[in-house]
Amino acid sequence: MSEKLSGQPRLLDIFRNAIRNTWGTTFRKMADGTTFVITGDIPAMWLRDSAAQVRPFLVLAEEDEEAADLIEGLVVRQLRCILHDPYANAFNEEANGHGHQSDDTDMSPWIWERKYEIDSLCYPLQLGYLLWKNTGRTSQFGKEFVEAAGAIMDLWTTEQRHETHSAYRFQRRDCPPTDTLTREGKGAETAYTGMTWSGFRPSDDACEYGYLVPSNMFAVVVLGYLQEVAREVLHDEPLCSRASKLAAEIDHGIQTHGIVQHPEFGPIYAYETDGLGRYNLMDDANVPSLLSIPYLGYRGLDDAVYRNTRRFILSGHNPYYYRGSAAEGIGSPHTPQGYVWHIALAMQGLTEERPEEKERLLRLMSETDAGTGLMHESFDAGDPGKYTRPWFSWANMMFCELLMDYCGIRVRR
Repeated sequence: MSEKLSGQPRLLDIFRNAIRNTWGTTFRKMADGTTFVITGDIPAMWLRDSAAQVRPFLVLAEEDEEAADLIEGLVVRQLRCILHDPYANAFNEEANGHGHQSDDTDMSPWIWERKYEIDSLCYPLQLGYLLWKNTGRTSQFGKEFVEAAGAIMDLWTTEQRHETHSAYRFQRRDCPPTDTLTREGKGAETAYTGMTWSGFRPSDDACEYGYLVPSNMFAVVVLGYLQEVAREVLHDEPLCSRASKLAAEIDHGIQTHGIVQHPEFGPIYAYETDGLGRYNLMDDANVPSLLSIPYLGYRGLDDAVYRNTRRFILSGHNPYYYRGSAAEGIGSPHTPQGYVWHIALAMQGLTEERPEEKERLLRLMSETDAGTGLMHESFDAGDPGKYTRPWFSWANMMFCELLMDYCGIRVRR
């Protein structure tokens, strides 16, 4: 990267800061050989964030055994977390009872938070697969992987019929409405579509409608990964067949219930729906998002419905697309109105073909760091000196991944 960016010292400086910060402050090698990864300013491990934080290091892991060991250690720890409780999204380093223990749900001392999010189960499967594709390693696909994959498919199958089959409930007292579920913790009513239900978005905000379309897309993708692992590594035809059947059901639900005819943009993907005719037309900064569809591998950049959806979400028609004197981009109801996310700017670049547009977005990110040399969760589009979360490793590593992509260095999948 130093060689490729010799003429762009500002971008290289942020890359150096972000890589060193993530490697040196958020990764912890545990006595049992696993890896614990904190988000930055919160001392817990989110299944989603931790996978996203190590993703750029997969390129290094191809040649560096220490990096590969560290990532495998994270995969194993994530699988154990899922086997402890597949509904939980964030875990403690040990059974210390830290986090949201007063939430009305089935907590344990190991769990920091138990907001059920589809993507929390997608990311570990994706990371195990990408480790294989980038290093050739298959030791992560042991007994715990098979058991966790089964637990994930059990849960997704149960949550296809959340109204009648699910025992999951979540309530938090004395909090904003986005931090808890309605109907005594059951969430908004849904009807069967083939998709699988999610209580919360990857922002950790409650879903307005229970079928979160981009997260269901991610589930389809990782179930495809699981089929490939089952065929080529595990030689487990029943596992492959089960993953194939579930993926087909979810994908049919997306295509049947997840596409809306917009009067200006034509057919677009909805962000959420409920199977009862209600839709939420928006996008959120957190990944999986509708913007990230090609990044996830669900559809290509040239897919007609994605192109329509992209034009919609990068416009004022998306209620969380903000414009200011310093920047414009996608924000989130999770942060103040008018605040743009660095993660969303990075994703905009990662799903863009034109090198000059990638460079423009990288420069925009570098100019909105408030002089810190690191990325933030969100910033005021009119005044980047106002921002949330000064230490947010996921955003730092998304900048790194976009800069690597710009330089032609990419994670294989």
